[in-house]
Amino acid sequence: MADLTIEGIGQIKPSSIKGDVWLTCIECGKTYPPFDFVIYRCQKCGGLLEVRYENLPTFEDFSGSGVWRYRASLPFEMGVSIKEGNTPLYTVPRIESDVGVEALRIKHEGMNPTGSFKDRGMTVGVRVVQELGVKRLACASTGNTSASLAAYGSRAGLEVIVLLPAGKVAMGKVAQASLHGAKILQLDGNFDECLDIVTKLADEGEVYLLNSVNPFRLEGQKTIGFEILEQSLEEVGRYPDRIILPVGNAGNTAALYKGFRELVASGALKVEDVPKITAIQAEGAAPIVEAIKSSANHVQRWPSVETKATAIRIGNPVNSPKALPAIRGTGGTAITVSDGEILAAQCELAEEGIGVEPASAASVAGLRKLRSEGVVGKEEYVVCLATGILLKDPDAASFAREAPKEIPASVEDVMQAILN
Repeated sequence: MADLTIEGIGQIKPSSIKGDVWLTCIECGKTYPPFDFVIYRCQKCGGLLEVRYENLPTFEDFSGSGVWRYRASLPFEMGVSIKEGNTPLYTVPRIESDVGVEALRIKHEGMNPTGSFKDRGMTVGVRVVQELGVKRLACASTGNTSASLAAYGSRAGLEVIVLLPAGKVAMGKVAQASLHGAKILQLDGNFDECLDIVTKLADEGEVYLLNSVNPFRLEGQKTIGFEILEQSLEEVGRYPDRIILPVGNAGNTAALYKGFRELVASGALKVEDVPKITAIQAEGAAPIVEAIKSSANHVQRWPSVETKATAIRIGNPVNSPKALPAIRGTGGTAITVSDGEILAAQCELAEEGIGVEPASAASVAGLRKLRSEGVVGKEEYVVCLATGILLKDPDAASFAREAPKEIPASVEDVMQAILN
């Protein structure tokens, strides 16, 4: 383990806090009550906030199923729920054998209610909105966040506003947000510009922001890591050596690290058992990889990004101050893969019966590259995170293989087509 720190995770509750939950700035350490007023960043230094708890749970404190099995590690007993979480850990025997690792599993977050991992964050985030008494929710999105927020906001009876980069979001995701009743505004700009605008609106009190800069979003997403640990112990007999995940805004990277640090602080997990968090980005949108490779402490914004993996087409990952320590602190790494490698991995997964959108396949593409370079050892047990289901981006899927053939409606022509 490189430099895993649990500093602050198990801190004593500040005397000014009434309950057992509070917010702490990861930069300067200033603390805030969680629900007295709307806050996204530290009012003193502008740093990102983390949710902190007086009591940290062990595995024995978890019961039930899904995200809310882990209520002992969350700010509430229950959120606005559509039965999110409890996603499968799939075997992929042909990929496992071909890549050459001891064990490989795919954690398919596309099996959540709206087809992506975002539901884990929204079940908690929209519950916070009820606590604050806010009526209008908003997000910038590359697609999955908008679909999830629209569904959970609608279930809670709240107005939802979505800002999307025009022409840059898969139509399957736009359709979801529209059907669930969100007001969709497509901007002539990229995702990062959409986030800039919606953040300004949130700062002015016009909307409540539920992008992953919101610390409560990440609380729900950390349950991915808890599930991976529990499922791995039951199905494989040990914890993963490494978790490989696609990275856009880096929310999952930050969330997994926070969850693991909490388990270490409570004594439930040994430091040496924390999986190496390994980040994969597309070549055309890789500011996290750039920072890791150059040993930088901060990410430099990429003003222009492009990749067919639309879900990770992000040039200014808001959670990078949390994600860089996550990668380094667990002894992980970060690399890029090409769009061609991503689409090839998508087809590989499909041949194993697992349908994912392109961004999800980046984790498997990354594993192949890391294994070929000797970074991942043959003795490792690896979990690759798949973040969204195939039908999130049907256009990409339809062009991944040979186009359907049109032939005359006769037995002879059908047989000829089969044999050719």
